[in-house]
Amino acid sequence: MTTNLSVTGPDFIALQVRDVDAAAAFFETQLGLRRASVSPPGAVVFTTEPIAFAVREPLPGVDLDTVERPGHGVSLWFKTNDAEALHDRVQAAGMPIVRAPEDGPFGRMFTFLGPEGYAITAHGN
Repeated sequence: MTTNLSVTGPDFIALQVRDVDAAAAFFETQLGLRRASVSPPGAVVFTTEPIAFAVREPLPGVDLDTVERPGHGVSLWFKTNDAEALHDRVQAAGMPIVRAPEDGPFGRMFTFLGPEGYAITAHGN
């Protein structure tokens, strides 16, 4: 047994989606994320910091059509420099807002349903 083992925290996050191109386009156009220069087949990786983020095809055995909402029970937060402006942008794009902007522990925050129904909280100034 190794005694020097350590885990420092999340290092990569990927959402499994039915339509990789549509999901990637949403994150590019609405959140302003930029694609990494290289992504594995069936995925789009973004140059997010400090943790890499991607959208990808479902893994073998995952059927997104059998779940009520993908990622139910998982909290995914994105940091922004203007939560109110981002709220207005995603709302205008037709994304359902499930929690209106309010002051929270990390600044102004709101939650919306992104591509494929994942709940995403944006927070910042």
